[in-house]
Amino acid sequence: MELSIIVPVYQVEQYIRPCIESIFKQGLDESRFEVIIVNDGTKDRSMEVIADIIEAHKNITVLNQHNQGLSVVRNKGIAAAKGDYILMPDSDDFLIENSLKPLLEKALESQVDLVVADYLSMTDEEIEHVKTSQLQQTAFEYEVKTGEELFLQDLDPYHCFVWRTLFRREFLLENKLAFVPGIYIQDVPFTHECYLKAKNCIRAFWLLNIYRKGHESATFSFNVKKAKDLCTAIAKTWELTRLGGLSAKIQTKLREDVYTSFSMLIWIIINKTEKVSDRFDIIDFLKQQAPDLSFCNGKKQKIDSYLYRSMPHLFIRLRYYYSIISKK
Repeated sequence: MELSIIVPVYQVEQYIRPCIESIFKQGLDESRFEVIIVNDGTKDRSMEVIADIIEAHKNITVLNQHNQGLSVVRNKGIAAAKGDYILMPDSDDFLIENSLKPLLEKALESQVDLVVADYLSMTDEEIEHVKTSQLQQTAFEYEVKTGEELFLQDLDPYHCFVWRTLFRREFLLENKLAFVPGIYIQDVPFTHECYLKAKNCIRAFWLLNIYRKGHESATFSFNVKKAKDLCTAIAKTWELTRLGGLSAKIQTKLREDVYTSFSMLIWIIINKTEKVSDRFDIIDFLKQQAPDLSFCNGKKQKIDSYLYRSMPHLFIRLRYYYSIISKK
């Protein structure tokens, strides 16, 4: 088996059929790949609207579980996968027609740990007015990179999307790479760790996915639970600074990426949290998860680090008052 495609299903009745249909428009013989659909206890008609597709294809396996979140779904899919490579598309996105085959064949030929592709972002309205079969791909071009080069040159901390990457299954298993259960924003620590531990990679300049933007996501929908999930993602990414053998350049970028997530968290605490008690609760939770978190690139980072470590509540109060003043 060359490829395992893991698809999560939870409350995606409107989007799941285009996602599954796109998998079977890749010019791949069905003997070459399997589709693992993990039903995460969905309460809508998601499974019903794809029942005929499941029945029509022998290479589809359905795994059912009580709702445990996307991290557990992906971990379960990885454990069940048999393919040399693993792809994990989001169920509200879909693959561009005939986009996967060149990536898979290059992965199999080179046996690299990761193949990272490009994608397009579109709203529902834009998707309705475009035929993905008519999208003009450029010639298939790619660069072979080390994991370190890929980390330094291509990893954007704002866009740590796992669905744009083919992962070599043995690479994931050998390095015990898994998603943190029970949290949103699980892609951030997972992607950082994969890039840091990968040896040989391919950065393909080739469109693979249509990313459906503009509807509810973990980024735009906020509550205290999701803020604490971001705290956990920050802490897990920060733990990677203790990996052995990281170069100075890697350490610098890794800390900058963590500071990016930290700044996002502070913005959320200040701008999206109404209760003072909730603001303090979130920053206290981060302190529990990452007590040694610190930044030193420039005066602002040093001040933020000092206040966070020694006077976290005062830090939040000052940032809140500053935000009010700056808006006047």
